[in-house]
Amino acid sequence: MGPVPVATVPPADEQARVEAAAAAAKPAAEASPFRAWLAALSEGGSTRSIGLVVVLIILCIVGFATADTFATTGNIRTILTNASVIGVVTVGMTFVIIGGGIDLSVGSLVGLASVWCTTVATQAYGPFVMVLCALLVGVIVGLINGALIAYGRLVPFIVTLGMLIGARGLAQQIAGLQTQVVKSETFNGIADGAFLGVPYLVWLLLGTFAIGWVVLNLTTFGRRTVAVGGNPEAARLAGIDIRLHTALLYGVSGLCCGLAAVMLTAQTASGSSTNGQNYELDAIAAVIIGGTLLTGGRGTLVGTFLGVLVFTLITNLFILNNLSTPVQNLAKGLIILGAVLLQRRRSESAT
Repeated sequence: MGPVPVATVPPADEQARVEAAAAAAKPAAEASPFRAWLAALSEGGSTRSIGLVVVLIILCIVGFATADTFATTGNIRTILTNASVIGVVTVGMTFVIIGGGIDLSVGSLVGLASVWCTTVATQAYGPFVMVLCALLVGVIVGLINGALIAYGRLVPFIVTLGMLIGARGLAQQIAGLQTQVVKSETFNGIADGAFLGVPYLVWLLLGTFAIGWVVLNLTTFGRRTVAVGGNPEAARLAGIDIRLHTALLYGVSGLCCGLAAVMLTAQTASGSSTNGQNYELDAIAAVIIGGTLLTGGRGTLVGTFLGVLVFTLITNLFILNNLSTPVQNLAKGLIILGAVLLQRRRSESAT
């Protein structure tokens, strides 16, 4: 009978190395529950959202201190109403940017839809057709953008920049450089009416964000949007039709622009080719401030909503304190630059 094999014991230094590697491989929650919880919050965008809430609180304190009329019911109603139209536009912009694109044409789409739905011929069919017309114009033009980008393999920046100019020119041609007055009291009632003391426009804003949040976070469409924006090649290999999905994202953006056109047209009781000017800048700024990456693949509608409120509140404070428009634009530009620099720093630290 041969000798019984004896188990060998690894050297002390090798054993220590293995134990250290095993400890490093343990889940973060086991090593440090607080750190794992904080990392989860940061990954989900909650840390950025908390920061935006703090900014809103600071802005409210500044408003209380500098303007006597800031805390009045009328001013709060004005803030929320002003945030409603651009807020709806930012929902579509958030989807597009998370999907790895950009849409510079949203302001012009709002102007085109507002003009098209207020022509004499359209108004003759009543308020329902006016609303339907604005939504269809937004969706169709958005899908044209998406088709040129996805199937024509053109750069989103160039396509939407061209549509920004072309849609505005078409709106001017249809309106003949004139403002078209809305004669339907029912249509104008969209902006004038309220439910439970809250304007219809604010309800439309909240409803749009709620639907957008559900679609982005709880549906296959939302998961595919994140996948396409984060890694298009991996999404293609996973069986996602990237071209179709990209086209649909721009259709969603166009739909939001059509709804925003209805809201703005009812608010001003007129359709004009100048409606929606600079909306693209405000929408992109709010999305960036909210934490959505310009490179795509990550974003949150909660952050976008808070970003819209931050920009609207800043504008309101400037108006109440009689600050000029150039000062407002300068402040917004600095905020955008700061947000982009912060995103870049976070991306570099993550890599």
